[in-house]
Amino acid sequence: MSDIRIRREHDLGLDVARAVADDWAEQCRTQFDMQCRIVRGESSDTVEFRRSGVNGRLVVAADHFDLDAKLGFLLGAFSKTIEREIRSNLDQQLARHAGDAKKSG
Repeated sequence: MSDIRIRREHDLGLDVARAVADDWAEQCRTQFDMQCRIVRGESSDTVEFRRSGVNGRLVVAADHFDLDAKLGFLLGAFSKTIEREIRSNLDQQLARHAGDAKKSG
């Protein structure tokens, strides 16, 4: 198994970070056929995601995102490509919502 760990600091606040995570989860569902479940918490949320060969979680806090994913044997060979795609998707969502944080702040 291969592990992917990504951390992104941000200054979006929890409400906008939740919107980022919601959009990211929807993109995972539609683009990658992932099953996603969002567990809401008081000070952070967790997006649990899975499909054949991969499972993980994205912790969503007011000031950071932490993503941990485990890739099965077959997908492990593509771990660098998959990690690059996840980073790109998350960064796109962060950039898209950066203006929302300025409006609400």
